[in-house]
Amino acid sequence: MSEMIDLKNIQTEVDAGFLYALLANHEKDENVANVFRQMSEIENGHAVAFLKKNNIDISQLPEPSGNAKVLKIIGKVFGYNYVLGVLLDTEKSISSSIAGARKKSKTLNSISDTAHVTILKNILNGNSKISGSNLARFEKKHRSVGGNALRAAVLGGNDGLVSNFSLVMGIAGATSGQTGVLLAGLAGLLAGALSMALGEWISVKSSQELNENQMQLEMDEIETNPEGEEKELALIYLSKGIEEFQAKQMAKEIMSSKDRAHEVLIKEELGINPEDLKGSAMEAAITSFILFAVGAVIPVIPFFFLNGIKAILLSTFLSACGLFLIGATITLFTGKSVWFSGFRQVLFGLIAAAITFGIGKLIGVSVS
Repeated sequence: MSEMIDLKNIQTEVDAGFLYALLANHEKDENVANVFRQMSEIENGHAVAFLKKNNIDISQLPEPSGNAKVLKIIGKVFGYNYVLGVLLDTEKSISSSIAGARKKSKTLNSISDTAHVTILKNILNGNSKISGSNLARFEKKHRSVGGNALRAAVLGGNDGLVSNFSLVMGIAGATSGQTGVLLAGLAGLLAGALSMALGEWISVKSSQELNENQMQLEMDEIETNPEGEEKELALIYLSKGIEEFQAKQMAKEIMSSKDRAHEVLIKEELGINPEDLKGSAMEAAITSFILFAVGAVIPVIPFFFLNGIKAILLSTFLSACGLFLIGATITLFTGKSVWFSGFRQVLFGLIAAAITFGIGKLIGVSVS
């Protein structure tokens, strides 16, 4: 079992080294590209260390996995920020797993447990050639896109597919797969997609309005009580371990410019990045609508040109293929086996559809 875990770790390190090298080759800023190259070397070094630990010859170093190669294709099509986002999300997940394992085994934490998550930022902070603006750009880039966006796309398609597949099977069970299923499926697609879009619009819009209101309140406080805000800012720096005299000097310097003070205080005190408020609520709503609709249309397709049991069977087959694809895509974040994750997704989806089909069948018999 331990050997299997180590071999899996070797593959993880190889994939990470491959992806960081990929990012380095497509990074326009040479300083940031240098960081990615260093990360690739570190990950490859970890892989070699794992090989030696397991007494395996270095020539047996595995090739990048299928998941890593798929991410390369995704980066080429959608942009390499997606690759970075998935990489960091994966490393956070691995760190969490290690922390959970240590908690269960009651062993002490190690600095290396979270190294994959923090080392990139440490390299950036320690490289004097990388300016603060580059660091801010880099951090914003991997927060706003990447793994989160790709995960949202996968989950949006999954919601549409599972919910409408279950609805279609429920109606098919009640009506023996007659033409009413098509109308119900399209209605479910439209209702679900509109609901998702409206929910996303409200979520983004309300978050923006709340943050904008807090930012305005902070500006009012700077104008009416600059001394109090200066003391608050000094205390924030003091809590970070900065010497009291230096903290007060920094706060005083920042407060000399109202705009600069507002920018720093909303980040340090409120945790708000103004750049994050530039996202379009309508764009988020349209994206959610499309992602849900793409998944929801799959189980409906057969009912456009078939009827009865043939349409039901083809709908089930297409939905199962869609579910497997979604499960396989999820492995980009989890690192699990494609077959395990894919068939697990198919199983859960088929169980949900079977339950609604059975309920529909009972209702149909009762009505008859």
